[in-house]
Amino acid sequence: MITVSENAKEYIHRLMEQDHKDPGTFVRVGIKAGGCSGLEYLMDFDTESREGDQVFEDKGVKVVVDFKSLLYLYGTELDYKGGLDGKGLYFNNPNATRTCGCGESFAV
Repeated sequence: MITVSENAKEYIHRLMEQDHKDPGTFVRVGIKAGGCSGLEYLMDFDTESREGDQVFEDKGVKVVVDFKSLLYLYGTELDYKGGLDGKGLYFNNPNATRTCGCGESFAV
């Protein structure tokens, strides 16, 4: 399961409105090899499901992840921090044993 914080929900809805996204648009998350810790997070808006996708909905936000990525992201919460030290949307991943300084990559 992947969850969405209240702050992330508000931010995602605001982005979708600003970018005039279609009603069927969802947040696609995943991972790929790379980054300074070994695995990089991926996040984008999408409208097309793929075979093997796992679908979660939390607080009115539909989140889709491929099965391979879900093995590393299960239990993760999408969150949002604003302000001077904020990074925007980020992953609270309980499976990460190490993260890089920028928070965009991790290791398990």
